Amino acid sequence: MADQNDLVSGYREEQVQGVDDRLLRMRHSASHVMADAVLRLFPGAKLAIGPPIEEGFYYDIDLPRPLTPEDLREIEKVMAEIVKADHRFERFEKSSEEALAWFRERNQPYKIEIVESLGVPRVGFYQHGSFIDLCKGPHVESTGRIGAFRLLHTSGAYWRGDEKRPMLQRIYGTAFPDVAQLEAHLKNLEERKKADHRRLGQDLDLFSVQDQAGGGLIFWHPKGALIRHLIEDFWKKEHLKRGYQLLYTPHIAKADLWKTSGHLEFYRESMYSPMDIDGLDYIVKPMNCPGHILVYKSTVRSYRELPLRYAELGTVYRYERSGALHGMFRVRGFTQDDSHVFCTEGQLQSEIQGILALVEFLMKETFGFDYRVYLSTRPAKFVGNVESWDRVTEVMKAALEARGIPYKIDPGGGAFYAPKIDFKLIDSMGQEWQCSTAQVDFNLPERFGLEYVGQDGNRHRVYMIHRAIFGSLERFFAGLVEHYKGSFPLWLAPVQVQLIPVTEAHIDTARATLRELVARGFRAEVDEDHEKMSKKIRKAQLQRVPYMGVIGDREVAEGTVSLRHRTAGDLGAMQWTAVFERLEKELAERR
Repeated sequence: MADQNDLVSGYREEQVQGVDDRLLRMRHSASHVMADAVLRLFPGAKLAIGPPIEEGFYYDIDLPRPLTPEDLREIEKVMAEIVKADHRFERFEKSSEEALAWFRERNQPYKIEIVESLGVPRVGFYQHGSFIDLCKGPHVESTGRIGAFRLLHTSGAYWRGDEKRPMLQRIYGTAFPDVAQLEAHLKNLEERKKADHRRLGQDLDLFSVQDQAGGGLIFWHPKGALIRHLIEDFWKKEHLKRGYQLLYTPHIAKADLWKTSGHLEFYRESMYSPMDIDGLDYIVKPMNCPGHILVYKSTVRSYRELPLRYAELGTVYRYERSGALHGMFRVRGFTQDDSHVFCTEGQLQSEIQGILALVEFLMKETFGFDYRVYLSTRPAKFVGNVESWDRVTEVMKAALEARGIPYKIDPGGGAFYAPKIDFKLIDSMGQEWQCSTAQVDFNLPERFGLEYVGQDGNRHRVYMIHRAIFGSLERFFAGLVEHYKGSFPLWLAPVQVQLIPVTEAHIDTARATLRELVARGFRAEVDEDHEKMSKKIRKAQLQRVPYMGVIGDREVAEGTVSLRHRTAGDLGAMQWTAVFERLEKELAERR
């Protein structure tokens, strides 16, 4: 997704992976048309940037007052007139001095700052009709080539993401080639609103963010904590099966550790201030990697021990600007399912293949996600040597191809210390979000002097693979809530069976049944509220409980239950032995 670092309002292909270039051009053009319309309605508006993004476009604008939904409709009307006029998009250049004078004359301070920050002799402009904007493009041929569009909403956005800079209004919109595609997208957006993890988190009592504690800090409520426990327990069992060893490392460490790792040099702005302990600076950890490295270095390692696979559900703390916080997706404290594999060069491919197999098992086979895979290659600035980068990149390609996994190359998208394989999950509503990653690190083994004694008796540099599958439990949980729309499969549902006595006379039977369910390992509750049966059923459905067991006179007399499913509805009267078999089968299949 584009951000305020892309300061000339163009776009880079890697920011909007998977989106057709023609569609990006259309949306980029729509952002210019929107800015033109805003200036016509608010002549004093000051423009910042307006790139296309994965599902539309936005423009950050300094306006004299907050926009209303009615304003957005008025802007749309003016946009429609501009589109109908079919103005051509024309590109031209100015010298930086000419551009600065032009923007000063028009009192556009953000554009002035952009030109000054570029430090180039000439800059590009695009014009349609009388509207001219600093831009590197590209665009469609004319405004008439912009298809069906809609302005969606506004939000606040600090200039350059800096809380000390002015708060601008970000106007979001989207555009598609035709009305049918636009309407389908808008319908999908409505479905997403219903499935928003922040809304469902409150409705289902899963988690909260407490103002008294501070933004970006998640409080897991009992139901959410239970789901997390089930996921963590499953994760640990699967890792132990695959030869991983579990670690727990401290939440704080001396500042010197982060100096050695390079985090104080390269990652300082995302780390919290040091605390003084016994006259030494300690810092809460933003990463788990150095802790795993110290465990590796705790003794001399032999080639016979390799590969060593360490895994930890390690909580880390990173600074996020308040404007960037978003439910569980962007937080300040989160738990990573961090793993590091230490191996020889000859073991790299098989270890990466093992990681790919685990991602496939967890994400696709267990949680039901589709995904797109990207292999990110050497960036312009990197550590290590070109030969090592190329060699490891080829190993990663071979591992992907050996697993039969389709992938795309993201040229130059690797971290400065590693080529990487990224998995972008696609949930049930078509949303794509970053999750699993595997990276081969050329940096930390050198900084920490990580070695093993080879078969030849000499010391050799070990290879280190960073690997996370969920990424962070908070982010993964948020995505899982939206993927399932709150209707967790039976094995994850905090309440699997809701027992519903028809009247008070049936409560004792329901309680006895509850004891039997619990004894068999099922999670169940009895609704003893003095309400009508229909209301109790509706309440259980709103809580997305998989099964409801209604108990009335007939059920008490016959030792049965009237079973209901949250989506299939009434399943009829059943013996409890049949119910137990059904539940156990469903649990075994993790459905």
